[in-house]
Amino acid sequence: MTLRAHVIGSGPNGLTAAAILAENGIEVDVYERNEEIGGAAASARAFDGEALIDLGAAAHPFAYGSKAFRHLDLQSHGLSWDFHDMPLAHPLDDAPSVLLHQTLAATTAQFAADRKIWTALHGPFVKRAQQLLDNVTGPLLRVPPNPVLMARFGLRSLPPTAVMASSVLRSRQARALFSGTSAHSMLPQSHPFTSGFGIIFGSLGSSWGWPVAHGGTGSIIQALGRAAKSRSVRIHTGHEVRSLGELPPADITIMDLTPRQILSIARDRLPARYAQQLSRWRYGTAVYKVDYLLDGPIPWTDQRTQQACTVHVGGDAPEIARAEGEVNRGRMPDKPFVMVVQPSSADATRAPEGKHVVWSYAHVPNGYAGRAGALIDAQIERFAPGFTDRVISRRESSPADLERWNPNLVGGDIGGGSLRGLQQFLRPTVSLNPYRLAPDGLYLCSSSTPPGGGVHGMGGWHAAFAALQDHGIRATGAH
Repeated sequence: MTLRAHVIGSGPNGLTAAAILAENGIEVDVYERNEEIGGAAASARAFDGEALIDLGAAAHPFAYGSKAFRHLDLQSHGLSWDFHDMPLAHPLDDAPSVLLHQTLAATTAQFAADRKIWTALHGPFVKRAQQLLDNVTGPLLRVPPNPVLMARFGLRSLPPTAVMASSVLRSRQARALFSGTSAHSMLPQSHPFTSGFGIIFGSLGSSWGWPVAHGGTGSIIQALGRAAKSRSVRIHTGHEVRSLGELPPADITIMDLTPRQILSIARDRLPARYAQQLSRWRYGTAVYKVDYLLDGPIPWTDQRTQQACTVHVGGDAPEIARAEGEVNRGRMPDKPFVMVVQPSSADATRAPEGKHVVWSYAHVPNGYAGRAGALIDAQIERFAPGFTDRVISRRESSPADLERWNPNLVGGDIGGGSLRGLQQFLRPTVSLNPYRLAPDGLYLCSSSTPPGGGVHGMGGWHAAFAALQDHGIRATGAH
């Protein structure tokens, strides 16, 4: 008899889980509350339809190397990538931007005093970037596929970014660049293991780069949707699941949701102790997002910055550390750390000729109710005088706006929960199988499971294989 599965949520993890289950002979239905699939990885026309913006993530070093996406062969379903001249730029006051290039030699040429230490930190992982990504995008409570590589990574990851920036790296440029890449953790830079984020993002940037999806992040989702449908997955949009009891019986239910939503729709299916553990889940730092339509490229003081995919706007390392520390204490800094992506400088489909789309967000406290758009403007203007004069139109999204659009973004947290303390390693609870919620066929695949946030589909990949194993199915494909 054919097994039946429900997948709740059509983000990258949900669609990946659905495709893998269907590939292995399971009848799968996906339920999505919005009218379009994609979760927080969707794109949409904006500014009176004149431009295409990414509603969630915009630059994709993890998606490009994702094991799940390789297996599903998304390129054969229409996905292609666009690359900038360089993955990353980090502007500095009264100095040229420091640039992350796709080679270590070009990057370290900017800070000779730190050439050896930067190469020691990143070199082993630039050479084996695919193995690094395959190792870090799985459960941590396991023997990793490459234990020696992961041991080397773990030793380099342990120090807080603040220690690396103040005691190990010596140049202003290297310190700023490393602090900016480490800020992707959205943790205080005094927190242990934040250096690991800097090493991962820096290493991937200096290997295959930080590409954007041609035609918007939504094109990743459309390719995933086509991959799922080619395997006979049925997708139901505009269908919000408020209780598991409203769905037909299923052998497997996989939820692309965070703990708050799981407790809302499935508490009666969870063991009492497990439900209590989920109720203690902590959500983390939020983002305040602004999309811009400009009448030309951002007029960065260092014009090379226009050719970067992503720009970290935060100044020197101590300033980034202060801003991230303030946000994690629940206070809004005057000069927040701002992430900027410039997709239209590599992908002409994003905006009309001569115009540019800019994606940006600032790190803000969870649930921040103020207006941060002017602070983001000021930070960009600081390194690009005349920026605000080029703004034709803008679209601001507060943490509350983001949560209304996608309830997984609780308080504006885009990572599915804080990475502070044990939540960095034990997501959502202490378990050798973090994807199994209950022994009666209930599973979790969201960013609240390993490997956390990002467009990579690996939470869905692991959840699907966990379900297949529990049902005695010898899965096709590598795992």
